[in-house]
Parts: sequence; structure tokens; C-alpha cells
Amino acid sequence: MGFGETKSSPGYGNPPWIFKGSALYQLHLVKAETVRAFIPKELRLVEAFGYTLGGFFLANYDDSPAGVFDELVVIAGIVWNPPTSCAWAARVLVNSEEACHHGRKEVGLPSQVARFSKRITPVPRQRKYKFGGFLSMIGVGTTICHSKDCMDVQVTEVVGPASSDLCNIKLMTDVPTPKFNKWMGPSITMSLPSFSGQTEYNPNLLKYSCRLACRVRAVRPAKVSGPSPLKKERSHDSESRGFTAEEVVDNARNLSISVMLSKPILALEFNFLEMQVEAPIILSNNTTSSLPAA
Repeated sequence: MGFGETKSSPGYGNPPWIFKGSALYQLHLVKAETVRAFIPKELRLVEAFGYTLGGFFLANYDDSPAGVFDELVVIAGIVWNPPTSCAWAARVLVNSEEACHHGRKEVGLPSQVARFSKRITPVPRQRKYKFGGFLSMIGVGTTICHSKDCMDVQVTEVVGPASSDLCNIKLMTDVPTPKFNKWMGPSITMSLPSFSGQTEYNPNLLKYSCRLACRVRAVRPAKVSGPSPLKKERSHDSESRGFTAEEVVDNARNLSISVMLSKPILALEFNFLEMQVEAPIILSNNTTSSLPAA
């Protein structure tokens, strides 16, 4: 294996790896001081007025190398890689052991196994007809339409026999009937370059690209709530301060929750999603002096 190449996972086959399904991509304003705990010191954070652009990517794949599974990618922020910028994932939660292993070993992602508990509640919405006055008061002039659903997604991280809630994501979804297809938005293709690596499973600094083709539309941002109470955050430089492994895990988890609870500014719904993930390339020995351009 030559420099700049990575070995593909046998279970996933040869790259590129194809994932099909739907997703919510939500952008947040995140405090730069929070994000710096995730970012390697040699990478420069893109920030303005003390904030960077982070958020999360919540996906459900109905066709992938690992079969059907859910994924939550907590995006810490954006780092600069001239002439463009790349995202950095703080945490990746999946309900597939195979997807978790592949993300850790081959893509250098901070992947963890999790449970995704989903509860859908119909939201009644009144649609008024031309009748008014007394008929409307007694209900003759209105009808109830279950045109939207409220979905609660509870994400619980699982480590061996132990588990801990990470967050609850509440989002509104249209009932998938043919008459709503015209509201799915335009078809687009886009590329999302990202850095990864420098984890206990893959110490190399990596760069990879996801190419997306989907129909996209802006939607109401999902409401995110975290577990209570949150443990106090600590410095990322845990080894020099003698923190235990458990404290390191708690710190990283709490910082991920802080990203999820930050202020949302835009939410995009991806339907008929096809995502092509290229094999990551290994960058030079954890330095940015020779990082290739995107």
C-alpha cells in the first residue's frame, strides 16, 4: 500500500461506497472555543466573531454496504484548507456494528454504536372551507387533515452493557403521499470534503470526500434537547492533566451535546439521496505544511 492510500474494508468492498436514503442537514452557529477541543491544533478553524459553522447530519439509509441503518454525524465546525474549507466531525453515532467498525478503521471517524428510538405522532391541522360563522363553530365548516407528522428521535450511545442518552431530535415531516412530491425541491449534486482521523483507531490525519445527489428543500429546523443534567466540560488536553479514560469519554460526549444544542440557522431536507463516499487519503504525518488543496 503506497503513501496517500488507505486499505478498504472487506465487508464494504472496494470504494467508492454508495449510501441511499434520506437525511436532514442542519447548520448551527457554534462557539469557536467549544469546537477547538475537537480540532487538531495544526488545523485552522474558520470563525467569525467567536463562532464557526457546525451542526449535524441525521440520515436513514435504506441501501448501503452495511444494509439498513441510521446515522447521526455531529459536525463540530469548519477548518481551513486553501483554497476551500472542510468539515470536522466531533462524533458519529450509528446503529450498525459494521458501519461503526468501518467508520473507525477505514475513514478515521469517531464512530460509536447507538440506539435510534423513533416515535411518530400525527399533527392535526385544520383546513377551512368557505363555510363560516355557526357552521365553523360546530365543526361543519372545517376538516382535520393529518398532513404532517412529528417525529421524535432519541439517540442513545451504547458502550458494552452501559448506555447513555445523547440527545432527542424533534422534527416535522410530511406524510409521503404523491401530492407532496412537487414539494421535494430541486435535484442537486454537491461535494462535501472533510478531514478525519487522529483517533485511537486511526492515528493518521485523513481527508475524504462525499458526493451527494438528491432533491433538497429548506425545512423548519429540528428542535434538539440534551440529557439532564450535563456533566461539566473539561479541557481537551486531558492526558497532561491526568484525566481518566472515563472522563475523556464524558468530556467528548458533553462537547458533542454542546454542538447539538447550539443555535440552528438553516435546515435542509435531502430526499432520494445517493451519497458516494471516496476512500480517504492519508495526509503527511499530522502536519498541514503539505496538505493538498481540495
